[in-house]
This record gives sequence, structure tokens and C-alpha cells, in this order.
Amino acid sequence: MSEPFQITRIPSLKTVEDFRQHVASLGLDLPCEDAIVCGPESPLAQPLPGILVNGKRIGNRWAVQPMEGWDGTTTGGATDEVRRRWRRFGQSGAKLIYGGEAMAVCANGRANPNQLVITERNRKDLAGIREILVQAHRERYGTADDLVIGFQLTHSGRFCKPNDPKRPEPRVAFRHPILDKRFNVTSDAQVVTDAEVGELVQCYVGAAGIARDAGADFVDIKHCHGYLLHEFLGAFSRPGKYGGSFENRTRILREIISGIRADGNKIELGVRLSAFDLVPFKPDPARSETGKPGPGIPEDFSCCLPYRFGFGVNQNNPLELDLTESFRFVELCGELSVKILNLSAGSPYYNPHIQRPAAYPPGDGYQPAHDPLIDVARQINCVRQLKARAPKNLALVGTAYSYLQEYLPHVAQYVVRHGWTDIVGLGRVVLSYPEVLADATTRGALTPKFICRTFSDCTTAPRNGMVSGCYPLDKFYTARPEWQKIKALKKSAGA
Repeated sequence: MSEPFQITRIPSLKTVEDFRQHVASLGLDLPCEDAIVCGPESPLAQPLPGILVNGKRIGNRWAVQPMEGWDGTTTGGATDEVRRRWRRFGQSGAKLIYGGEAMAVCANGRANPNQLVITERNRKDLAGIREILVQAHRERYGTADDLVIGFQLTHSGRFCKPNDPKRPEPRVAFRHPILDKRFNVTSDAQVVTDAEVGELVQCYVGAAGIARDAGADFVDIKHCHGYLLHEFLGAFSRPGKYGGSFENRTRILREIISGIRADGNKIELGVRLSAFDLVPFKPDPARSETGKPGPGIPEDFSCCLPYRFGFGVNQNNPLELDLTESFRFVELCGELSVKILNLSAGSPYYNPHIQRPAAYPPGDGYQPAHDPLIDVARQINCVRQLKARAPKNLALVGTAYSYLQEYLPHVAQYVVRHGWTDIVGLGRVVLSYPEVLADATTRGALTPKFICRTFSDCTTAPRNGMVSGCYPLDKFYTARPEWQKIKALKKSAGA
């Protein structure tokens, strides 16, 4: 039996030149700069020109991405764990807090029973965590006048587990020939009706009003990672006014925005988009061992060609991108006065390697089939292409930087300096090292012991009903009893 692909670990690359040579050996277009620039001259320290969000100019070029902790109350309110996370977001130095974490617009749209829910009942809690973030930022950096904070609005769709973390209660945009088998979709009754879509639109409108009252500068209307609104973008096979044509598949976004404005709400708007998708992947059974998954391979899609079940994917070969409609979506966001478009890819549930490249898979994932830098470069270059076509009134946030580790600042500087993206979005790395780019732009160096090594325990934990966090590197989580459970899970999986 052949062994899974052996990765060249980023920490083993001791110099920028080592990193460059490794990138070149993979044939990638992934440039970086020689040294980290410190102080006000850093490209990452520059305010974002030309675009104001709620009257504020975003004060630098990095953002904290939305990350759920699976640690709210059962009614969707904040806990001490949530408050700690938001405080650390404020301490990060990022001047754009893109969503904080996904907030369900209705209780039955939660991905887990402890997800935040943006309802009137929880408005005070949401205002409170925002204020904690602002105060932490002001104490550390002197001012929050250039800090922009959004709330991410979501419905989890196919991945709903609102009442029990072990019991899926999926609602879908259409029947999917591969994913239905994986996620307990067995009946057409689980497909959201047009009438239910209308009710859901009103939930988004109401949630945007609560976000405004809680002090958010903008709301993100989440269209990524296989959740419901992202799934609607791939609803080619759905009949009626929400399926088929591009106009129909983007109707929900237009209805939500028009509803927010009709409500008299002038809150600013953002969209987080999976700009492309691929078919679902699975561990290679021929290369899997007892308790240890093999490298990822695509599911057999021969029975569902043309592949009319995704967005930004080549329907004739769904292992390839097709950004034709992604370009149209960028243009649409400009027309709808969306201020920020945050770009991601795929789904952590069925093809995580293209969305969050990692050296180590989560407990229910698969081993890398190739160097994760290939997936990093794919996302960065996708954003570059979309940025070249984006209207001037739209700021783009790029994703997939955590895997770069020591060389994250070097690549981030290059892509911002050269206009490949407006803002660099940071996700998992912020859990272990909130100040990663603040340190880079002030000290010119990172603290290696805090750098995220993509162990994926922040994903393994919630997939097993535990709160999310960086268990290996954040002592707050290392001290929790869940850490022993995660280590036992990994040991049983042969990790």
C-alpha cells in the first residue's frame, strides 16, 4: 500500500529563499517579499483608500475572519468563552472584524445548539461582545475610530443541527446526488420551499435591524462553505424563481438587500462568497488504514454530468474552476452597493482542502493528496483575478493565509502592495496568535510558539460536540478537559 503524500513542513523552510525554492518546485505563482516591513511604511499598515464603511476608513489591511466557537448559550446568547474570543479579536490589531462569528438568523438555522442567534432576545449580549472588542482594541492601540465591525448573518441549511450536535436536521436548496447521502437528506420535504424562502428573507431583514441596534457597522450576508445561501447559487436544477438562471439563483441576495433598505435600515453590507467549488472529496479507501483516513480523492461524479450542483465550477469537469459566474457576482455586488466582498472557496464539510489548507486533517477529514500550498495559491490567484474585475466601490478580502505560517507576512505584504487583494483575512491563526500581523508590522518578526500549525483541533473539537479553540497552543483550552478527549480521538485515529 502506498503512503499518503509527504508534506514539506513550512517550519522546515528556514529562510525566505527556502520558501521561494519550494514554491518554485511546485510550479506555483505565490510570490513573497524578502523582509517584513515595520512601522507606518508597511503595506499592511496602510488605511484602505476610497471606501468608507459607516463613515469610517478601515485603518489597516488585515481582517479577522468569522469563527464560531460552538460555545454560546442554548438560546444563542454569549458566554464567557465567547466574550474572551471577541476580546482577543479586538487585541489582534486588525481594523476589520469581518463578522466576528456566524450568527444564525433563526434558531432552526443553527449549525449547532450553541451557535449565536441574532434575535431581539440576544441583542444586549451581541452589543456587549462588540463593546468588549472595541474596548480591548482601544486599550491596546489607542483608538478605535478606524475599527470596522460586522456581524455575519447565516442559515446553515444542509448542515443544520439546531437541537442536538449529533442529530442533523438539514434544509436544502435542492437535492444533491452526492451530498444527500452524506448529510441525511432523504426527502423532497427537506427542500426549502419558495414560501419558506420569503419567510427566511424577513429573518435576514430583522437580523440586520438588530445588528444595527447592537452597534455593528455592517452585516455580512453569508454565501459560502455550502451553507444555505451559497447552496442556492448552485441551484441550477431547482425549479421556480430561485433556481435555474443566474438572476434566479441570486434573487435571495437581492431580496434581502431590498428588504433591509425598505425597512429604513442604512447599515452597510458585505458578502462572504465561496468564489468556486469542486465536487465533494472523501478519504481514498485504498490508502486508508484502520482508524487513519487516506488522502483525499473526489467522489465518483460520473453519474451526475454535467455537474449542475455547484457555483464557480466547470460543469463538464467539476475538478476545475470556472469563474465566469463569479465575475458576474462581483459585478452584482457593486450594483447592489455591497461595500466588502470576502472571498473563500468550497466547504469545510465536503472538500476542506480547497477551503482551509492544512497539514493535518480534522478527525473526520482526509490526508492531503498534495502540498497544501497548491490550495493556498489557488485561492490567492482567484482573488487576484476577481480583484482585477471588481468595481472601485467594492473592497475585496482574500483568504487561505494561515497555512503560510512563518511566511504569512511576507506573502501578505506582496499581495497587498501589488493590488492582488485589498485586505488579507486571517482565520485559524488568530485563535492561537491574535497579534500575528500586529507583531509583524511592529517588531518585524513573529513568535514561533504561537503560530498556527494547522493541527485542525479547532475543527475536530466541534465535530465531536466540544467547544472550538486552539487546544495545542492556547493555554486556556489546553487546560480544559476536552483536550484530553481530543488527544484520545487523535490517538484512536492513528494521528
